[in-house]
Amino acid sequence: MDEKALRAVVDAVVRQVTGNLTLETARRLSEQVRAEAARLGVKAVVAVADRAGRPILVECMDDAYIASYDIAVNKAFTVTALKMSTSELKPLAQPGGSLYGIQFTNDGKIVIFGGGEPLKVGETIVGGLGVSGGSEEQDTALAAYGKHIFESGGTR
Repeated sequence: MDEKALRAVVDAVVRQVTGNLTLETARRLSEQVRAEAARLGVKAVVAVADRAGRPILVECMDDAYIASYDIAVNKAFTVTALKMSTSELKPLAQPGGSLYGIQFTNDGKIVIFGGGEPLKVGETIVGGLGVSGGSEEQDTALAAYGKHIFESGGTR
């Protein structure tokens, strides 16, 4: 078994045993999301959080907006705290929605617009991904891309 295959097996076992993400997996995921952002012309900040919403990794592309750092970190927190993507949360948090005003809770760390996705192994949320730097549509697409890469095993 070569080193890459062995690393993939070890990483999969660690995730199954701990139910959490490793730093190496977060690095590989961020690398792929940043590459896609560059392809789209977006200068993004990518944040990966553990299952409790604590940042494992935050990477800022050159010349990304300063504000995007906190936004990406808070998107990664939001998706783990509420167990749904920030895109799913958006309509619920609008006036008349069942979670209207939720963005004012949790010390203001809840983000109610797209760009955050929970990361799952099977049905278990093991972390969160937050992307900020482009339009809401771009951030949403980049986070969905990252979720797909993660859940299809592309970070192993």
